[in-house]
Amino acid sequence: MNNTNIFSENVKLLREQANLSQSELGSAIGISKQTVNDIEHGRSKTTLDRAIILADYFNVSLDYLVGRSDDPTRH
Repeated sequence: MNNTNIFSENVKLLREQANLSQSELGSAIGISKQTVNDIEHGRSKTTLDRAIILADYFNVSLDYLVGRSDDPTRH
């Protein structure tokens, strides 16, 4: 599995754990529902800035989002 797939799966998992719709997440971080959907399905790569926004929003580390760590806590 490549890092794009891991990132996509982690974003979707975190969104679902927070009980958010794609629209709600998009609104919260300033992107469209379609962009969230594209990220979750690996059709769209994201910028570093957007990855940081997602990590901050979900209060997880960037390493967790990209699959470099199984520990979501920030260090």
